[in-house]
Amino acid sequence: MNKRRIKVGIDVGGTFTHAVAMDAESLTLAGTTMVPTTHRAPEGVARGVVDSIHRLLEESAISPGEIVLIAHSTTQATNALLEGDVAPVGIIGMGKGVEGWRARGQTRIDDLELAPGKTLKTFHRFIDTGSGLKPEHVLRAADELLAEGAMVFVASEAFGVDDLSREEQVVSLLEGRGHLATSASSIARLYGLRIRTRTAVINASMMPKMLETAAMTEKAVRESNITAPLMIMRSDGGIMSVDEMRRRPILTMLSGPAAGVAAALMFARISDGVFLEVGGTSTDISLIKNGRPTVRSARVGGHRLYVRTLDVRTVGIGGGSMPRLKGTRIHDVGPRSAHIAGLRYPSFAEPGELESPRLVLMRPRPEDPDDYLGLAFGRSEEAGFTFTTTEAANITGDIRGYGRAAPGRLDALALWLAGQLHTTPQSLARKILHVAAEKVASVVRDFASEYRLDTSALALVGGGGGAEAIVPSAARALRMEYRLAEHAEVISAIGAALGMIQDTIEQSVVNPTDADLLRLRNEALHSVLRMGASPESVDVRVEVDTRQKRIIATARGVPELRRRTLLDAPRSETELAGIAAHSCGSSREQMRCAGKTPFLRAFATERIRKRLLGLVRTRTTPARVLDTDGVIRLKLQDALIHSGRVRSMAAALPGLLDANTTFGDAGGLQPDIYVMISARIIDLSGLVNGEQVLTLFRAETETFGGDEPCVILLSRKQ
Repeated sequence: MNKRRIKVGIDVGGTFTHAVAMDAESLTLAGTTMVPTTHRAPEGVARGVVDSIHRLLEESAISPGEIVLIAHSTTQATNALLEGDVAPVGIIGMGKGVEGWRARGQTRIDDLELAPGKTLKTFHRFIDTGSGLKPEHVLRAADELLAEGAMVFVASEAFGVDDLSREEQVVSLLEGRGHLATSASSIARLYGLRIRTRTAVINASMMPKMLETAAMTEKAVRESNITAPLMIMRSDGGIMSVDEMRRRPILTMLSGPAAGVAAALMFARISDGVFLEVGGTSTDISLIKNGRPTVRSARVGGHRLYVRTLDVRTVGIGGGSMPRLKGTRIHDVGPRSAHIAGLRYPSFAEPGELESPRLVLMRPRPEDPDDYLGLAFGRSEEAGFTFTTTEAANITGDIRGYGRAAPGRLDALALWLAGQLHTTPQSLARKILHVAAEKVASVVRDFASEYRLDTSALALVGGGGGAEAIVPSAARALRMEYRLAEHAEVISAIGAALGMIQDTIEQSVVNPTDADLLRLRNEALHSVLRMGASPESVDVRVEVDTRQKRIIATARGVPELRRRTLLDAPRSETELAGIAAHSCGSSREQMRCAGKTPFLRAFATERIRKRLLGLVRTRTTPARVLDTDGVIRLKLQDALIHSGRVRSMAAALPGLLDANTTFGDAGGLQPDIYVMISARIIDLSGLVNGEQVLTLFRAETETFGGDEPCVILLSRKQ
């Protein structure tokens, strides 16, 4: 009998640390557990990570030898910034000539405010490299910085991204003396010396605490006889090795929300949609487009950094949000929650605890207004409970799973509270949920508007322990269909277990050549291979940003490909056509299969739109690409689809680009290009000219052979 192959995912939350065991073959849960997050333990949150692993192995009867991967999110980096638990940084700036004179000021980073009352201290020395870089100058500068209070170091040189050698020389000298040091250009290879230096300073300040925590976690895992790779969530939704985290701990900022988004992609299989991860106090909202989450530049204390994080919007509404009263009227809900106020949920009360209720208006925190709804019972003078969105959703029937109250438990309380507020239980519950839902819906509308997406064409998917308390009412407010992810209450831990190994390389290049594109593509590819990604699973997307003069290469892969089992029979072409038709708003009979590979199908239909009293008619061809499991992998509103073999498509590609390039005031706009081959969709939409497209097409298809089936989809830009 073959032993199981188990992936362990751990989500470190503010209150609890959840752990799950996923069967790598069937993608089913083999076990779950939960322990309190150990903020105050000597080992910090690492203690809770290890405790959750031990409990998971014991409760789920999993042997250490069955584990093939452990991955966890972490609040360590974010907490370090919020709490000011960072090391003072010594900056060694470098430069020569006129640029060196400017670099002296640009590498001098003032003390950084991380959060109100929390400051990162910095110290600065500058070395003129006009006559070369001398070791004695570096070591003297380091000694002076140490004397002032520096504990870690950053080396930053004007135009260091063009030649990393001097920054690396400084780091090598300092590490040779036993100091922690990093170079600015190894963290970010973009022009902008001040932002690059600031990013490296934040990264360096985290290193002592993060390295200590990583060492504790890894030691405890190895002492448990687990030899599987240990991975950590990144803020862009991927996972990375512990060794990579030691070099760039800044990449773990916001890794908690990132774990939920990873689950939305890998487990809930969202290709285009809005993902709401609902906790007790807040809801994290993320947008997924064509199988990729939206990203943005991170900020700390209002300062921009050269770090890409998921664009996650957080709103102070969750499953424990408390109503606020003005007279007998609910005038607001949140942002305080039962957890923050130290109150309990009536939904989880024991029999007899909800007798003799009294309404108490209260301040959850000293600085809060005194209009939050509290409930006292029995002889207690102080509120011990409240009436949250979870209770409201129980009354309306929205909660049918996690968080559901025992039948009849809330009826008497809701009737009494509604009487106090001169309304009915249903009206009271609907009012609470409406106010809460509008706050979430408003953020979703702004989010979709910013990215120019129609919410009616998106899926709304919920996860998190408070999902059923918020997602159904948010869907009603948005007039969207919704679904809850399976095992929603542990969705972030699942995301950690299934996260993709990922890295992004960005570099400033004024006039990128084909060689530059291939160099960065291969660098990103080899980075994820070095961290353990399976070669056949890796996708690399290369973008050319002509406005910012930079190239962005993002590589993603999994540690090993899932092997299809007999239970995973592919869907029939008729079933796939039906799924595509539903997504396009068409009938199954109107869909045609316009291209296929062994693992992917491209379906298209025609749509005619009438404008100007029906006198003008426009014809579009919506297309959907599905895998044989029935998951929509790509949506295009108007596409041209061409099928053939790799060899013939390479020859046809220049002509296809020329024929479908549109021209306007800004010049030519070539169509977005996507390539279906085997189980992969190669995204070439971030490139700006035909030579770049052809270069990357050849690089991405060279391992398949000239006779491999290949489908090209073109989407014209308007």
